[in-house]
Amino acid sequence: MEEHGHTEPLRFRIDGMTCGACSARAQRALGKMPGVESASVSLAGGTALIVPDEGVRAAADPEGARAAFINAVEERIASLGFKPSYLPPEADEQDLWEEEQAASARSLAQKRRRLLVEFVFALPLVVIAMGSHWGLPLPAWLDPHFSPLTFALVQLVLTLPVVWSGRDFYRIGLPLLVKGTPNMDSLVAMGTGAALLYSLWSTVEIAVATTPEAVHAGVMGLYYESAAMLIALISLGKYLEAVSRTRTSEAIKGLMDLTPDTVSLLVGEGQPPREVPVRSVMAGDRLLIRPGSRIPVDGVVAEGSSAVDMASLTGESLPVDVGPGDEVAAGTMNVSGAFVMEARHVGADTVLARIIRLVREAQGSKAPIAGLADRISLWFVPAVILLATAAGLSWLWLGHLPFGDALRIFVAVLVVACPCALGLATPMSIMVATGRGAQLGVLIKSGGALETAGHLTAVVFDKTGTLTEGAPKVVTLRPETAGADLLRWAGSLEATSEHPLAKAVLEAAGEAAAPTLPVDNFQAVSGRGVRGDVRDEDGPHPVLLGNTAFLRENGVDVPGHVDADLTRLADEGQTPLLLAVDGVFAGLLGLADPLRPETPDVVRRLRERGLTVLLLSGDNERTARAVAARAGITDVVADVLPDGKERVVADLQGRGLIVGMVGDGINDAPALARADVGMAMGSGIDVAMEAGDMVLLRGLPGVLTALDISRATLNNIKLSLFWAFAYNVLLIPIAAGLLLLFGGPAMSPMLAGAAMAASSVSVVLNALRLRRAGGKGQSTDVIQRSMS
Repeated sequence: MEEHGHTEPLRFRIDGMTCGACSARAQRALGKMPGVESASVSLAGGTALIVPDEGVRAAADPEGARAAFINAVEERIASLGFKPSYLPPEADEQDLWEEEQAASARSLAQKRRRLLVEFVFALPLVVIAMGSHWGLPLPAWLDPHFSPLTFALVQLVLTLPVVWSGRDFYRIGLPLLVKGTPNMDSLVAMGTGAALLYSLWSTVEIAVATTPEAVHAGVMGLYYESAAMLIALISLGKYLEAVSRTRTSEAIKGLMDLTPDTVSLLVGEGQPPREVPVRSVMAGDRLLIRPGSRIPVDGVVAEGSSAVDMASLTGESLPVDVGPGDEVAAGTMNVSGAFVMEARHVGADTVLARIIRLVREAQGSKAPIAGLADRISLWFVPAVILLATAAGLSWLWLGHLPFGDALRIFVAVLVVACPCALGLATPMSIMVATGRGAQLGVLIKSGGALETAGHLTAVVFDKTGTLTEGAPKVVTLRPETAGADLLRWAGSLEATSEHPLAKAVLEAAGEAAAPTLPVDNFQAVSGRGVRGDVRDEDGPHPVLLGNTAFLRENGVDVPGHVDADLTRLADEGQTPLLLAVDGVFAGLLGLADPLRPETPDVVRRLRERGLTVLLLSGDNERTARAVAARAGITDVVADVLPDGKERVVADLQGRGLIVGMVGDGINDAPALARADVGMAMGSGIDVAMEAGDMVLLRGLPGVLTALDISRATLNNIKLSLFWAFAYNVLLIPIAAGLLLLFGGPAMSPMLAGAAMAASSVSVVLNALRLRRAGGKGQSTDVIQRSMS
């Protein structure tokens, strides 16, 4: 349950939640359970994330305690009237996704069928009930003046199929009302149920009436059409909401589609490959990857070579050459040659599966901004019931309205109130935003991190591997004489060295196509350099490569002007290597960890947004400031160890700054954990998922993308919450008869139902606008491009 100090939440699917009151009630109940450290329930995702407390995690029998805890959580959810199912972390996300999509498709199909039934019967019902008011010609047997009982009974017959189709409102809402925990279904059930019962009573009055006045009173008390159209309109709103919500999962679908369904399995020598489902592949299997196909699992190339498009994971625009021993990741594309790979990580253990699981967990998390809406949703429905009752009785007793008109006010207040809009405002935005982040290479691990990132006032960067590429390269060549082939001599000598700088010299020699010559008598002198006899066509040549003291100790005359060059290289953060051939100074090489190409632009754009930017480094002051100068950073803290980085972040927070820390997630893990938002750099198969609150899969531009998405999400949530609050604050008083006090009309229950449905749909549509967020941080949507 714990990895690298990170407590992984337990994820549950919860079926049966219909409004914000449901999710708020479930979260409150789960949060009060013994053994629960925190609980987050998402209405939009239909999930709960539960973090067990230390007592459960540190139990003598951790597996037994975990199993007992999961059972207790499921029992608690079931006691609330919902259907729970535990989603283990090792479960195949593809399977879970397909199950959810199948269930969603079945639910939509059922909603569509019921909606058709409801409107087929409700529309003619409205025509019959309101025809005489609208001047529509009705046959005599349906005219309330000539056949009042038939007029009432036909409406009753047309209403019954609508009520049966909308029976879930009563099946769910009434038991919850009896338990004292009503939800939106309870409001609809109460409102339509009251209209139906009064209409049935009026129908009986018509049947037993002995005077024209009694018959007329009975006819005026028929509200079948109001009940039926309310059910139909609210069902329409829930259907449109469900259709819109399916579009929030497009980002996850894009990630799922990166994995092929089948793969060619090599079963033995001389036998042809066999096509098998990807989910049947096991670690150790040998797979044939053909050109143009996607790599199904994580592994290593065993035979052959090719170029692999890593855009779906790293954003790298150019294919990467791979050969035997190189790692390849699920979801990437084999561009050119065929090769054989050995599977290492399959199913839920691939990097792609871990990314999908992380995004789905984040989509079920809550942001702090949701707290107020959750608290209101919890008490909203009981308050509306009291308000509706008070409004109806007040107009009946104090306003002297007829009972039928007071009942219409009671029903209108019940159905116009919309806890769904409040409950959906935050989770819908988080679902879309975290999915959008994944598309742009930013894995946002919680709603809290998503919200906090929008408030950052300072960004702290680690140097090595974050602002820089993380590996030294030869950036300066200064031959002493024209024609001196520095890389040929230095590359030959370093070919047998294991020093970290040797690789950089060899890479530079290879890029310059400098030939590598044989070396005899190689010797590495600690703290000084390397020496050896390099043989060419003229015979052996003693070669020295190292610092100034090393060359002078071996009798080489280093010219005085070299000191100025060495000072300049040090000011630029470069490490100098001096070369001597045959006892004569031949020139020098300058090595440095180069800045990432995007670093200066990212820093500039952060500063333009008014953020404080600071560089943290374990290097010496001169090197750190040289890198900072090239990056455009003025605030530098150098010579600092990993625990010192944490103290620097804490000091910034003590000055009132909200700090984001960007690092590699390894030597700066304490600082990432201390920061308000920790952003870990990651790429390809080496992604450190556990580090930080966000993982930047595609380099530094991900910082800008994260800030853009966060700020867009905050604005989106605020707009949705404003609309949800304003809608209820404005329309509930109108439904309660406010306009009647000034000689205006009363709101009809049908109009109230339509307004309630529109409010939920509008919140979902507003959240969907976030599918275009974050485009400023990176110029392209790499996943979409890589799939084309």
